[in-house]
Amino acid sequence: MAVRETDHKNLNLAQLQRDIIKGKADGKILWQPRIACWYDDKIYTGEKLPDELEGLTLPEIYTKIGCSNRIYDYNACFVKENDSRVKVHEKKLSALETAYTIETPVGSVNSIVRANDSNGGTYPKKWFVENEEDMKILMWMEERCTWRWDKQKYQELLKTWGDIGAPAMFMPRVNVQHLYHDVMGVEAGIFAIYDYPEMVDKYFKVLAESHERMIAVINDSPIEFINFGDNLHCGTLPADLFKKYVLPVYQSRNELLHKAGKFTSSHWDGDTKGLLPFAKECGFDGIEAITPKPQGDITIEEIKEVLGDDIFLIDGIAAVLFNDTYPVEELVAQTKQIIDLFGSKLILGISDEMPSQGDIERIKIVGQIVDEYNFQNSKHLYNGSDNSER
Repeated sequence: MAVRETDHKNLNLAQLQRDIIKGKADGKILWQPRIACWYDDKIYTGEKLPDELEGLTLPEIYTKIGCSNRIYDYNACFVKENDSRVKVHEKKLSALETAYTIETPVGSVNSIVRANDSNGGTYPKKWFVENEEDMKILMWMEERCTWRWDKQKYQELLKTWGDIGAPAMFMPRVNVQHLYHDVMGVEAGIFAIYDYPEMVDKYFKVLAESHERMIAVINDSPIEFINFGDNLHCGTLPADLFKKYVLPVYQSRNELLHKAGKFTSSHWDGDTKGLLPFAKECGFDGIEAITPKPQGDITIEEIKEVLGDDIFLIDGIAAVLFNDTYPVEELVAQTKQIIDLFGSKLILGISDEMPSQGDIERIKIVGQIVDEYNFQNSKHLYNGSDNSER
């Protein structure tokens, strides 16, 4: 196939991303799969990459295969600074386990983190918060923390990534999701919400205030794409908890960020059918990583029905379709369906990341579909056709 000026390899993909969210992309869509998990696991295990990619860095791989990256590396530009009286200690317990202790003037909390043999990930064996007293200590810390912008890191990342994608960042998880994923675990977090709700409410209020201080720094920064990295899942976040705790903070965060012209989204990557009806109330410009069947609990048609023409779908293709356990025809069919239904309200990607054993050739197949769509769409526009409706 001849190389065309509308193909991803010939476009400034950072600018295309900006143009899409402003409705100025002339009908083009962006293919923006996240493949870092696949890449990192290959490097960690020493598994050989495909010959054409061997020895390349991740940015070089994106350039080679001709697609964009959602560059959340820019999170490193937002630095949280604790009160000077807070001391963090790290102690290696074994080859796989590490203990962390946080000392403050009002007490100490500790956790134990265990690494894996198979990849670079870790998981908590013991959480920082186990009771109200532990929560009070973290609340004292959060009340006194500040946020700052690291311009030097920003310049370094711009040099590393170039125009492969627009700079992006994701905020700390919101209240309930913070309890589940960051400090308590799901079971203990749910018990805390119901066993000592007054303390939980106070903690959530302090957390929201800390995040609003962060938003002030975000709004003064050049980062345009702001994600809430929440990993929502209906199985652990029922509608009543969402409406009571999460929805009001989503609305207030989005109001602040939109005043500075930021594009906002949130990461909903579990079963989401029970929460998607609230999507339009949240105030987001887009929802990221909604996981469709055959992996999640919702169809592409149902996602479109909820998001309508108001909210961007970010990602959309079920991650499992990049494994050879599913026929490539199913990947192609879902890709084309998403493009047909969402058109210009789409930043196409994987919901949510390329699996460790995924086939990189399937990334290229989707890229070919997108490039062909953009080429055909540009021809229609050139011929004066009205392609605004499909």
